[in-house]
Amino acid sequence: MDERLIVTASPHIRDKATTQGLMGDVLISLLPCVVAATLIFGFRALMVIVVTTAACVAFEYLYCRLLHKKIPISDLSACVTGVILGMNMPANMPFWICIVGAFVAIVITKQLFGGLGYNFANPALVGRIVLFLGFAGRMTAYVYPKGTADAISSATVLAETVDKSSVSLVDMLIGIRGGVLGETCAIAILIGLAYLLIRRVINISIPASMILTIFILSLIAEGGSVHNALVEVMSGGLLFGAVFMATDYVTSPFNAKGRIIYGIFIGVVAFAIRRFGSMNEGVSYAILLGNLLTPWFNEWSHQIPLGFTKPKKEKKAAPAADGKGGAQ
Repeated sequence: MDERLIVTASPHIRDKATTQGLMGDVLISLLPCVVAATLIFGFRALMVIVVTTAACVAFEYLYCRLLHKKIPISDLSACVTGVILGMNMPANMPFWICIVGAFVAIVITKQLFGGLGYNFANPALVGRIVLFLGFAGRMTAYVYPKGTADAISSATVLAETVDKSSVSLVDMLIGIRGGVLGETCAIAILIGLAYLLIRRVINISIPASMILTIFILSLIAEGGSVHNALVEVMSGGLLFGAVFMATDYVTSPFNAKGRIIYGIFIGVVAFAIRRFGSMNEGVSYAILLGNLLTPWFNEWSHQIPLGFTKPKKEKKAAPAADGKGGAQ
């Protein structure tokens, strides 16, 4: 019998992609960032990533074991969360704080809401924000690459005291500056982005709309200086967040129009926090707000079914008249 004639419930178009395969591709795309962080900050940086990843896997295993649930560590999603969480920390982060962040990401943000596919926000993102709120001093105690003057590598390039016109774009591309592990080397992030696009793991719409929004707004705010606008784009966690965090399948819109609106929204909020807020960086908070509003972005941008026509309103029938010329 011809299988094409079998009528079944949707979805009718299926793909061979699996969660394990997709997460594996994300891990491969993160490798350039891991290598770059290790080369720039030393072996301690690699140990931070190893600890957060191991803790995330352990917490997922223990939680599911205690609740007699199917153990999903083979899908590699906990590994991805651990690596991304580690890349959001400075190289000198105490290991016990790394473990606290892993607990928040896996147990509180992911498993308590039902596991993979049910989390309200990116688990690594929530872990980072909680650690920043609880251990702000540790999260901003950046380690600088050897041979880099502290005067150039101040707390952040985004600080108001830093003259952006004096910042080298080459140094920012290579990663010769202080910061958390994943936000320093722009080249490594772009290599990861290229791999994800080639493998069709993510769509370019979210990273492009986020980065272009920040670039255009910065260009206007910086009086038309392309150099300063590029510094804004390559500073902080914008590139890393746009590629590896805002593109999370569960917490981002599912169609092209919604993804573009989502990316623009995050870009505007991040720029507003950077420019007018009390913090130098606001990408994490902007992505979190975008995650929370994703159901509305999906609703505003839902696709109109093929052949759909809006039903016409029926006209109300006129009241019947009685024999005396009046309405009954």
